[in-house]
Amino acid sequence: MSSHRGSLLVCGATSGAGKSTVTAALCRSFARQGLHVAPFKAQNMSNHAAVTIDGGEVGRAQAMQALAAGVHLERRMNPVLLKPNSLTGSHLVVLGDEISMTDAQSYGDTSRALRPVVLDAFQSLRKDYDWVIAEGAGGAAEINLLERDLVNLPLARAAGMPAVLVVDIDPGGAFASAFGTIAILPAELRATIAGVVFNKFRGDAGLLTSGIEELEDKTGVPFLGVLRHIDDHLPLGVEDSLDVHAGVHVAKRSSRPVRVAAVRLPHLANPSDLDPFAIEPDVEFRWVTRAEDLRNVDLVVIPGSRATVADLRWVQQAGIGEALASTDASVVGICAGFQMLGTEIHDTVESAAGTVRSLGLLDVTTTFELPKTVTRSTGSAHGCELAGYQIRFGRPQGSASPWLKIDGEDEGACDDTGRIRGTSLHGIFDSDDFRSQTLRAVAADRNRDYQSAPTTFAEELDAYHDRLADWIEADLDVAHLREIASAAKVEGPGW
Repeated sequence: MSSHRGSLLVCGATSGAGKSTVTAALCRSFARQGLHVAPFKAQNMSNHAAVTIDGGEVGRAQAMQALAAGVHLERRMNPVLLKPNSLTGSHLVVLGDEISMTDAQSYGDTSRALRPVVLDAFQSLRKDYDWVIAEGAGGAAEINLLERDLVNLPLARAAGMPAVLVVDIDPGGAFASAFGTIAILPAELRATIAGVVFNKFRGDAGLLTSGIEELEDKTGVPFLGVLRHIDDHLPLGVEDSLDVHAGVHVAKRSSRPVRVAAVRLPHLANPSDLDPFAIEPDVEFRWVTRAEDLRNVDLVVIPGSRATVADLRWVQQAGIGEALASTDASVVGICAGFQMLGTEIHDTVESAAGTVRSLGLLDVTTTFELPKTVTRSTGSAHGCELAGYQIRFGRPQGSASPWLKIDGEDEGACDDTGRIRGTSLHGIFDSDDFRSQTLRAVAADRNRDYQSAPTTFAEELDAYHDRLADWIEADLDVAHLREIASAAKVEGPGW
């Protein structure tokens, strides 16, 4: 096979090993070399979704990776998406369309039926792109799940694709984790692993040399390099709520910054709506889970949820609803957060809870209906252009004043004071003009200091991906990774 084409699977010894970041870094690195590269994740489990240009729903990580690669986001890049709405249940999205509910017990049969869908999506990307960088999920050696594994080494074997095993060294035990992952696998899956990478290392990598040599000797798998811990990068596009830490983003410029708090819902969805605040030097941002954490804040954001009614009940039981009713801060609800701010929710679709009372802060009633709205949208507010996306069953309606103009129609709602507002549009704060206008108004109302960020959010995203590419090129031989990827077969043996 020509060295100008190939594919590579980035899998992990554990969840959180850095697979998404390594995949995005390789996508940008390859793209900077003038290569036509596409990301791929056969199966994603996340409530953090993005919308393709033709209205398909895929994992947000693949949207970030496509952005890093400089290509349009496609349904094929994430053919199976599981969106958890309970401890054991998930909404099943196939090639961008939600088709059913599934649970942990029945998914084994479902996954086997999805094998042709996954392989067809992967092979079609191989035909249309020179390089495909695939991302695994969770741990690569979950031996109790190998029969239903669509996304890790069974896929690598079926597709004839080599794999790289990423191991998180930060918590310790990396050598045992790497060895155990390789040793416990069946021989035919073990053979797909072409190399091991340690990630998130702090200190002198020379101290690892003797251990690396012994690991190679015991496993027969080459060691490819040690990636240093990235301490100073912005956490943009995190995959799911496990990555959304409760820590504070401290303002770098102002001594009286605008204090923004976002409620970390139990079934939080699309936390990237809050990413733009991380680039603002005059904003202090934090995720909160307690009513008392809403004291001394200037702007509260209620984000999206994949279990709206369940999260509404949590908000009420935690006292956050009462805190929102009594606060003099500005409040913005996005999608499910908007629905929670209304008077009632009628839901026979997502939770089957029927009619439930919501927070009563906006004169809006939401009815959940099929089909799901999944679309990209454009609009405006107060002279600012907006572009984002909508993913929702809920149809909010009411007599509250509209907030935005979306796709040519009035959208969203405001209370009589303009202090409490809601919208179904994700990504509103990506607009630099709109975000700056909102923060300036909050700062003026609350006697805080604010000046707009010196760079745009799009520029920060681009610089973020370049930093990822610089990071991986500094510590790994990317040319060697291309050689490994070029060994992929044009077509594998199948499942």
